Amino acid sequence: MAKHLKPDDVDRIITLIDSFEHDLNWERLVSACDTNLGVMTTRQALSRKSRIKDAFNLRKKALKSNGGRYYARPNSLDLAHQRLDRIAQENERLKLENERLIERFIKWQYNAALRGVSEDMLDRPLPRTDHASDRS
Repeated sequence: MAKHLKPDDVDRIITLIDSFEHDLNWERLVSACDTNLGVMTTRQALSRKSRIKDAFNLRKKALKSNGGRYYARPNSLDLAHQRLDRIAQENERLKLENERLIERFIKWQYNAALRGVSEDMLDRPLPRTDHASDRS
């Protein structure tokens, strides 16, 4: 049975997506999540997470733009190329996530200003909690 995805699972799945070299589709991703990460999930559960969906679409686009071409290189150069490709994909994904977070922050800022919430009020530290007593 598919389980709910935790933030750590989402991060691991995104790393898995970034490692795909060819033939990325939802069914292969679901299978790879089970095989490589021990995460049993469904295509629907994966596509509901915007970070996973965005990473999937960006990786799919990058794989298509490469046209499936593979150039034989010495092993060390090939590994360097793969690493650079993964870093470039991660960078694109993080830029998109950052843009969404900035948009969300602007909405919050606007709504807070409408309700008379000042910047000082928003910057107050969080109250301390005793996590040991929460577990009883």
